[in-house]
Amino acid sequence: MTDTQRHTVGDVVLNYRVDGNGAVPLVLIHGVGSYLEAWSGVVERLKHRFTILTFDLRGHGNSSRVKGRYEIDDFVAETLALADSVGFDRFHLAGFSLGGLIAQRLALTHLPRIQRLILLSTVAGRTPEERERALARLAALRSGEPGSHYDASLSRWLTEDFQKKNPDLIATLRQRNSQNDPDCYASAYRVLAETDFGGFLDQIRCPTLIATGEEDAGSNPRMARYMHERIPRSELRVLPGLRHSILTEAPDLVASMMADFLTVPETVK
Repeated sequence: MTDTQRHTVGDVVLNYRVDGNGAVPLVLIHGVGSYLEAWSGVVERLKHRFTILTFDLRGHGNSSRVKGRYEIDDFVAETLALADSVGFDRFHLAGFSLGGLIAQRLALTHLPRIQRLILLSTVAGRTPEERERALARLAALRSGEPGSHYDASLSRWLTEDFQKKNPDLIATLRQRNSQNDPDCYASAYRVLAETDFGGFLDQIRCPTLIATGEEDAGSNPRMARYMHERIPRSELRVLPGLRHSILTEAPDLVASMMADFLTVPETVK
């Protein structure tokens, strides 16, 4: 992969990377508490077909550790500013978890910029009980020690079989997660926990792929079906045996699914 670069948007310095030299641009947005490298497995498998922009969201990775309240439109504006800076006028867009919420908002407010949309392991149409569970996780995150959220969430994210077979990777992921700034992590998680565009999804009028793990408790198949039923021209994939962290546990499957969706001629869709 290429080295990262920096781009300043207002008071925020964003760490980003562009990989590949395909004719079609693709923007990938990671999840809360994560970083651009979360997409590495997918990027390696798709960079021969696309020119791919990945970046660290504000407060994450090597981007600015911005303090204070975050709003989803902050993330949207910074995503578009980065796309502009690398010359992406119209592009395919994929978001994972919080990144999927940002992608929904971007599609709702800047639809002409998007060719096709991919929503991975993300949320919409939460029930009151699901909303309460998300807010409880936010409260626990705000009161916990760095890394404790990862420990508490590990079995929601990855299957036990994958954990058992990849102890070194699990340790590396935990160590990387513990480096998150607690305030920034909580500010981003608040956006994830409190944001829901379920009532507006019918306004997304571009070809859309929705996918989640069959055993994902937070971004569950019910919510994926909810999105599919409301977004015109959408496709739904529920991935058997997987939980939340499909980018980590199944990059081959995710990359293949994305490539198939993004390369089918428009007349067929």
